[in-house]
Amino acid sequence: MRKITHLIDAQSVESTSGNVGPVYNPATGEQTGEVDLASVEEVDLAVESSKKAFQEWGNVSIAKRVKLLHNFRNLVNENEIEIASRLTEEHGKVSDDAKGEVARGIENIEFACGFADSLKGTYSEHASTGVDVYTVRQPLGVCAGITPFNFPAMVPLWMIPNAVACGNTFVLKPSERDPSAPRFIIELIQEAGFPPGVVNLVNGDKTAVDRLLEHPDVSAVSFVGSTPIAKYVYSTGTSNGKRVQALGGAKNHMLVLPDADLDLAADAAVSAAYGSAGERCMAISVVVAIGDIADPLVDAIKLRMEKLVIGPGDDPDSEMGPLITREHRDKVAGYIEAGENEGANLVVDGREQIFDNSGFFIGVSLLDHVKTDMSVYKDEIFGPVLSVVRVENYNQAVEMISSNPYGNGAAIFTRDGGTARQFQQDADAGMVGINVPIPVPVGYHSFGGWNDSLFGDTTMYGPEGLNFYSRPKVITSRWPDPTTSQVDLGFPQNN
Repeated sequence: MRKITHLIDAQSVESTSGNVGPVYNPATGEQTGEVDLASVEEVDLAVESSKKAFQEWGNVSIAKRVKLLHNFRNLVNENEIEIASRLTEEHGKVSDDAKGEVARGIENIEFACGFADSLKGTYSEHASTGVDVYTVRQPLGVCAGITPFNFPAMVPLWMIPNAVACGNTFVLKPSERDPSAPRFIIELIQEAGFPPGVVNLVNGDKTAVDRLLEHPDVSAVSFVGSTPIAKYVYSTGTSNGKRVQALGGAKNHMLVLPDADLDLAADAAVSAAYGSAGERCMAISVVVAIGDIADPLVDAIKLRMEKLVIGPGDDPDSEMGPLITREHRDKVAGYIEAGENEGANLVVDGREQIFDNSGFFIGVSLLDHVKTDMSVYKDEIFGPVLSVVRVENYNQAVEMISSNPYGNGAAIFTRDGGTARQFQQDADAGMVGINVPIPVPVGYHSFGGWNDSLFGDTTMYGPEGLNFYSRPKVITSRWPDPTTSQVDLGFPQNN
């Protein structure tokens, strides 16, 4: 089996903790590897390496940082297929989803390559008589990233390029469930020419997470995952004096108005609910059918579900792969049962689909007449389960979104421009789509929700990434008049 080790100071480091985690191919159910789980001492080793590297890296020219980022971008682009295949093997997502994940990651490297302009600061000459005031942006030091299983390549690329472009060093703690793709990305960073210690990787579980959150030499922590863990990371990290951005879970709603293009809405609902097996924080998990479009919309979604091809991610015919683990598949199945028991109409039952292997597969499910007090509505299922809630009007739909504790994304499907414009103001969510089901911003905007989908006040990547990974310093300077022979240190009388 493949052995996945840490990468510290540009060297492969085997754990001495004695703890390892299994790595599976979700499409077959077979264990394909094991990953070392770091001890506190190994986390300390990685942080110390990054701290030492920061002493030099923080003073490296912007031009050199950008050059190395360009090298890295080229290597990721050249190795797109290899990264995608590792994603498919350990996460299970189909090839197109895996390639799309890599492409979205490359966007963020490219944005960071343009930081030379963003880091240039400001200057005010003669803010007062003979006094100049200017700002510079400086790095924080050692930053850490704790990333999830569902996007093991893309999410680290939300963090690392921006962090190192600002002059920080970085310690990545990826998910232990699918660690090969992020490890390969760190190998590419080293190949691109980044000095040892600028980016380190430690695999691990809660022990590693807790040590990063409390380590006195870690200045900032970025996290993406479930809401309970995001809240824990934020509260623990900030209580230890760290800058923290923590993105949590979601329950994304898609409103469909009676005037919507039915085919467009149905296609969007299926792709957004079942793409990547629903294991993404921007998946549509609730369709809000307004008025008399409900029946034809449910019929159209069901028709498309029947044509969906579910199979191994490396099969080019597959449109949806397995779930990440057997336990998660069983948990998703339990939500389907709970929804039916609580009174929802089970239109399509994914548990009924039979697969010819022992992988972690489940079929797609559709629940109609779902109520907001049901567990399938309230909880983040993180699987291929779509709920349909019926309401009479737009105001009821907007109120439903506002009453939900999450606030990651929301979408509306309508032909009415006035209603769409009103929705972008009314939607209580950080990202809004208009006839777009998954409004994930491009790399030069920023990603993040509201309410229980975000802890902290800084979202991921884009301009917000620059703000998070650097801090402003304001300098006020006054020099003596060169025409005088004595230095007058007093402030001018007339400001």
